[in-house]
Amino acid sequence: MNGRIEGNASEPLEMTPAGEVVEGFSESLFEILWRRRWTVLLATIVALAAGFVYLQRVTPQYTSTSRIYVEQEGLPPLETTGAGTVRAWSNYLYTQAELIKRTETLSTALASPAMGHLQTFAEISNPIAALRKGLQIVVGKKDEIINVSFTSPSAEEAASIVNTVVDAYITAHNERKRDTSAEVVKLLKEERVASYQELDEKRKAMALFQREHENLAYGTSPENNTILTKLLHLDAELTAAQLAALDSRSHYEAVRQMAGDSSALRRYVEAQRRGVYIASANEIVVLRGELLRVRRTRADSLQELKPHAPQIVALDAEIERLESQIAELDKTFADSVVAAAQERMLEAAARQKDLEAMVAEQSQTAEMLNRQLVDFALLQSDYERAKKFCDILDDRIRVISVDPQVTSLNVEIIEVAKPATVPSEPQKARTMGLALCLGLFAGVGLGLLREWKDQRLRSTQEISALLGLPILGAIPTMRAPKQTVAIRGQKIRISPESHEAEAYRTVRTALFFGAPKDEARTILFTSPAPGEGKSTAVSNLGIAMAQADQRTLIVDADFRRPMQHRIFSLDRRARGLSLVLAGQMELTEAIDHMGMKNLDVLTCGPDVSNPSEMLNSSAFAEIVKTLAQKYDRVLIDSPPVIAVADAQILAALCDVTVLMLRAQQSTRRVTLQACESLVGVDGRLLGVVVNDVPRKSDRYGYSSGYGYYNYNYRRDGNGHSKKEKKIPIEAVERRQNKRRDKHLEKLRAGLMPGTSMERFPHS
Repeated sequence: MNGRIEGNASEPLEMTPAGEVVEGFSESLFEILWRRRWTVLLATIVALAAGFVYLQRVTPQYTSTSRIYVEQEGLPPLETTGAGTVRAWSNYLYTQAELIKRTETLSTALASPAMGHLQTFAEISNPIAALRKGLQIVVGKKDEIINVSFTSPSAEEAASIVNTVVDAYITAHNERKRDTSAEVVKLLKEERVASYQELDEKRKAMALFQREHENLAYGTSPENNTILTKLLHLDAELTAAQLAALDSRSHYEAVRQMAGDSSALRRYVEAQRRGVYIASANEIVVLRGELLRVRRTRADSLQELKPHAPQIVALDAEIERLESQIAELDKTFADSVVAAAQERMLEAAARQKDLEAMVAEQSQTAEMLNRQLVDFALLQSDYERAKKFCDILDDRIRVISVDPQVTSLNVEIIEVAKPATVPSEPQKARTMGLALCLGLFAGVGLGLLREWKDQRLRSTQEISALLGLPILGAIPTMRAPKQTVAIRGQKIRISPESHEAEAYRTVRTALFFGAPKDEARTILFTSPAPGEGKSTAVSNLGIAMAQADQRTLIVDADFRRPMQHRIFSLDRRARGLSLVLAGQMELTEAIDHMGMKNLDVLTCGPDVSNPSEMLNSSAFAEIVKTLAQKYDRVLIDSPPVIAVADAQILAALCDVTVLMLRAQQSTRRVTLQACESLVGVDGRLLGVVVNDVPRKSDRYGYSSGYGYYNYNYRRDGNGHSKKEKKIPIEAVERRQNKRRDKHLEKLRAGLMPGTSMERFPHS
């Protein structure tokens, strides 16, 4: 709702709707946090205390690390090249890291005698899962080193666990190398037996041919026969094709036999890289890592949930999906490798077949010229080819038997895990720093939350921006805590040089200039809620206006909690407004004439049962008109706006309305609601007076740095007057209040009989 509050200016003032950001007013984050500094400090202290308690109670953890060097060594393929072996490795270190954490390796490590007496796994039902969860394996980015770490409350046990796991991994790695090497050597030996049989047959055939054809002794030189020279070249190519066919056939047989073991097949293919497409190992490693993470999550969840819980069922389904995907990738990989090997073998066989056809064709041509010479050359070439192939097989078998590095990986421990001397966890500096940061963040958050929840109006700028009303003045806090209602209500008369008196005179000036006498004779003072200090302000402003030679009348229209009779020590039961409205007394008789010039008071009178109906009557409206014609200023004290409807009735009858707010107490929502209620009855809001402003605060436009001073003078030895010391008026005021309080105590104790307590404030 957009309400319009008309002020004294020619243009109306517009009130900001509730819930919207107040334009033209903003506070810095530092100001907000400084106001909530105790909240931030308390949250920080609590966080630091929690961090300190945590450090005192947490069990120290020790981390031991072993460093493993994994060396790449490729095995030359069957066909040797001048450039040597081409190394094509990708992600082999991550594969080895996963092999360290595989179940077989961890089971072997836990079965070791060195792990039997450890207390780390004494009370754990699933030691393999605990060991896998505790192992930390870091793969080097720029080197071929794998760091294996484990954290345990015991430094000795942490080192023993790491060393045992590393030994189990190396043992399993060597066994896998021996198994793969033995399989390859077996295939090569079987091929060598067949090759030597073929070589022996070719040698016998060549010897028999020489015995049957003795005339070949002078015609076997290739230089003398071009046909034979070409045939020899074709024979050489056919030999190479046959070697390639044999190589591809042995490769096909090897991968076909290892198709069931995807890990061994992958290592063998990586060692024999010859252009075969290999599925990216990254995908397998990522899937296995994800499977390991899900299994860890499931193991951790089983400690709090039951096996048939929805979360466990979902994790089981995820594990099954990952295992199926890994198996599918392994099968796809194996099928692709076998298919590639088969295709390679078929290509080599086709190549061999083509060359054999070419050789046969060339042989027929040569046979026409010199059948005997060609036959001998063929026998000789077959023999040389078989002999060369047998020599190659012998070299391969000898190399593999001496150094069985088929997997092309050598693992070496370069640093053995040792018991740590300093705990790795907790890190005291890091923990306390984290606690400090968390405390500050929590304190700032709580401070901002409290600031957001706090709806109190904190400055005159905020009030003016929120309501669209001018600030008529700010009344400072009255320091003396034991001041009576009468003393507070007549502060401007009792202490005319005090800061409070100056503040009331400032409000009086603002009222004079903001509301000329002809336009604002009746002025209503109200507040959104009780306890805003409007009755005290009405009495002091009435005195101030009377001192300014304005005929002033103070009307107490608060029939529910009247205060003006207490401030001026009057008997409201004898005379007052309610008696006039009831027709029991004339208006002139109900008005009390005070001892001050130009100041009269009309109390509320005796209690009535229907104050709203009385104020809403035509008789009260006539009384207001009569008083406005008789006095220059009529100040009306009313109940709060939110509590009852009396203030709205009075606002509709009065010329202007002044809203009283209490510093650090009045809230935005209630204040806006009060303004909307007054605007709803066509009340003309003149401005706002802020009451009870702290003296050291300048947020409400008030600061106690300027005031009156009293000086003490004394005579020196020559009779001259000398100013000795200046005393601020606050000190003088405190002394006066202290003497007045003592006097009141004597009156209450009956030490001064015959003195009227009700009339004391006039003294």
